[in-house]
Amino acid sequence: MTQLSSSEEQLIWQKWVHSRDSHAGDTLIKRYMPLVSYHVQRISVGLPKSVSKDDLMSLGMYGLYDAMEKFDPNRDLKFETYASFRIRGAIIDGLRKEDWLPRSSREKAKRVEATIEKLEQHYLRNVSASEIAYELGIPEDEVVSVVNEGFFANVLSIDDHLHDQEDGENIGIIIKDSNHVSPEEKMVKVELISQLSEVITQLSEKEQLVVSLFYHDELTLTEIGKVMNLSTSRISQIHSKALFKLRKILENVIH
Repeated sequence: MTQLSSSEEQLIWQKWVHSRDSHAGDTLIKRYMPLVSYHVQRISVGLPKSVSKDDLMSLGMYGLYDAMEKFDPNRDLKFETYASFRIRGAIIDGLRKEDWLPRSSREKAKRVEATIEKLEQHYLRNVSASEIAYELGIPEDEVVSVVNEGFFANVLSIDDHLHDQEDGENIGIIIKDSNHVSPEEKMVKVELISQLSEVITQLSEKEQLVVSLFYHDELTLTEIGKVMNLSTSRISQIHSKALFKLRKILENVIH
């Protein structure tokens, strides 16, 4: 992000808030554009290749501008935190409104889901991607890809319920006091961390490392590839397989 001193940034925000100064607006957009790129990179990992990153950037930029319009610099809240909710919310809302998953992919997803259900009823256990691939007569990588896309689609579907019926504002991007954690939230968080920790131990060492570097250390797949001395495509494959396993394990935990 563009480096500005605290006093310079405060002055720019004053110009923008009080008079919507176009130069101040341009400066703020340039400063926080990398934040949009960051969220586009994170979200695009679980999407099919047919979804254009340029389209995601456009949605993210809309979220950034919306954040600038509504942000109150007098509140005790960092703009990066506030904008991140708006940017991510705008991208997910945009994806939800568009038919981002091609019809052929939706049909494949239905076939894979039906096959998983059929094989699990037959074997009375979780089935592997290779077993599903053999049953359908398609490559294992294709099965993993289809499940990965479906995993993200489910995330969008779950998020679809988070709407305020009065003004249509996405509840998922409302800012609350991040310094206060209710007893209920703390209990849920502890339980969730416990469950996730147990689930992650069921992944292979490479899968655990990729998941840790991507979600905890927030490295990109390319950066993880350099750390592990593997190609980006190989890291993407490991990441997809890890999501596939986690999805199946978590389904059992939830149900």
